[in-house]
Amino acid sequence: MAKPQRGRKAPDFELPTAEGPAFRLSAQLGKPVVLYFYPEDDTPGCTIENQEFTALLPEFEKLGVAVVGISENSAAEHCKFRGKYQLATVLVADPEHKAIDAYGVWGPKVTFGHHLIGLIRSTFLIGADGRLAEEWRVTRIKGHADKVLAAARTLGGS
Repeated sequence: MAKPQRGRKAPDFELPTAEGPAFRLSAQLGKPVVLYFYPEDDTPGCTIENQEFTALLPEFEKLGVAVVGISENSAAEHCKFRGKYQLATVLVADPEHKAIDAYGVWGPKVTFGHHLIGLIRSTFLIGADGRLAEEWRVTRIKGHADKVLAAARTLGGS
């Protein structure tokens, strides 16, 4: 499926989380949401990305922005990952690729010089109106969460 377009309504989904209750994007209407898709729990790059979003979570919360990480790992795997690194962001389990396909983040990529098919590290900033405000295909992990926070500040969050 094609990725969503800026200015258009973001695809809705409901999926389990490491915290227990399911996360439904449409239930967040009225506040901005960051969706960051990452390939796999407990790998070096994904750990850095999750730690950076966790470190900046208080700043996102001041703006009224929800921050949600999504991978194809199970909710149980997310629980272990969160515990091991004391991660604070919501982690959504998408082993059936419902959100992954809806956001067009599965496909060909190059990882450490290897061509493969997999989850393409991507982030989407969704406005309080439920429309896609910004998107990134992440090629540089360190500092990415800072860029997303800067963009979230331009939305005029609460």
